[in-house]
Amino acid sequence: MVVEIFASADTVRGHDPDTEKEGGDTKKAPDTDLNTDKGRCFNFDSSVYYMSNEEKNWEESRQDCREKGADLVIINSKEEQEFISKILSRRKAWIGLNDRDREGEWKWVDGTPLNTGFWGQSEPNSAAGEEDCVVIHDHTDPVWNWSDYPCSRQFIWICEKTVVI
Repeated sequence: MVVEIFASADTVRGHDPDTEKEGGDTKKAPDTDLNTDKGRCFNFDSSVYYMSNEEKNWEESRQDCREKGADLVIINSKEEQEFISKILSRRKAWIGLNDRDREGEWKWVDGTPLNTGFWGQSEPNSAAGEEDCVVIHDHTDPVWNWSDYPCSRQFIWICEKTVVI
């Protein structure tokens, strides 16, 4: 499944995922549609993103990304933030940020602390109590639109896989 969903990462590196060598002969692989009913793929900078169409809680969403050889998205710049907001089309999606280990200490899924955040107005606020995971949404502002939510809520999610060129 990793190859199917992130096949476009190979294309970025100059490999054509639609062909494969077999006994020295190059043959065309069967057509695979990356934009299936389960999700869609996008490229930005040096990453490939997968956005699901189904909804899961934060932990299940992260597990799905990891099964694909990726992880929930880590947003490193304003440009990446705007790109993610644009592809969401007014939906909410899990990103790889949480404060599950210690309240108020926001960390990315790779363990790095949050340095630059794009919180929406009055966020994070733990309004529903235990709001330890973060969603991104583009309801009013394409940049300042993160909100903390209970990790048990179900939303779509965005995986990110860095492409090494």
